[in-house]
Amino acid sequence: MDAKTTQRQHIRVRRYSGSARINHWIVATSFVLLAISGLSLFHPSLYPIGATLFGSGQTLRWIHPWIGVILVIGFLGLFIRFLPANLPERTDLVWLSRIREVIAAQDEYLPEVGKYNAGQKFVFWAQAVLVTILFLTGLALWDQELGFFEGLTGYHLTIDDRRLAAVIHATCAVLTIMVWIVHVYAAIWVKGTIPAMVEGTVSGGWGWRFHRKWLRRKVTDPSAIERADPARLQAGE
Repeated sequence: MDAKTTQRQHIRVRRYSGSARINHWIVATSFVLLAISGLSLFHPSLYPIGATLFGSGQTLRWIHPWIGVILVIGFLGLFIRFLPANLPERTDLVWLSRIREVIAAQDEYLPEVGKYNAGQKFVFWAQAVLVTILFLTGLALWDQELGFFEGLTGYHLTIDDRRLAAVIHATCAVLTIMVWIVHVYAAIWVKGTIPAMVEGTVSGGWGWRFHRKWLRRKVTDPSAIERADPARLQAGE
């Protein structure tokens, strides 16, 4: 290990602000609760899980759409906050073309990337599209508030409209859960990613390995850099 690499590991770089982390965990928590309640409503064999967790089937049916509202508001905050860092770049195509090297952790063959790589950007945009569709189709299935939205828009849904909305809603729910699984797996696979969203900082070595272009920009801001805790260095973080 050369001196420069050692020096990079001896610094912590701020990656997420406190408000961004709170925003993220609100979305993450509401997503998990939505998945559990939604799957419980989707299939009779899963119904006891949601009914037990939320107290009763009636509470389950009432609370599911309200959790969806919290998710949408929270995700909108994340979308606005992280949109600039998730815009497509030319290096994204190069990164995708070398996906074998990504899987094999052969980082020396990968281009320098900014705050997010192409895989992370895919998760961002996929969830943005799917959450939007889930919200719109969910409104069509929300019995208690449907009359309000129909009066607001002036459009009255037919039975066929609501049946189609149910199919689309269920399909998008399955897809968004799959994307979420990929997101969680990648966060566990790349050591240091989850602590970044918990504590807000990453080691300089982590930034140099996975997001070198982002790190180059961050090191020009003294307020974003701090010395690493000696205990963390001994733990190999």
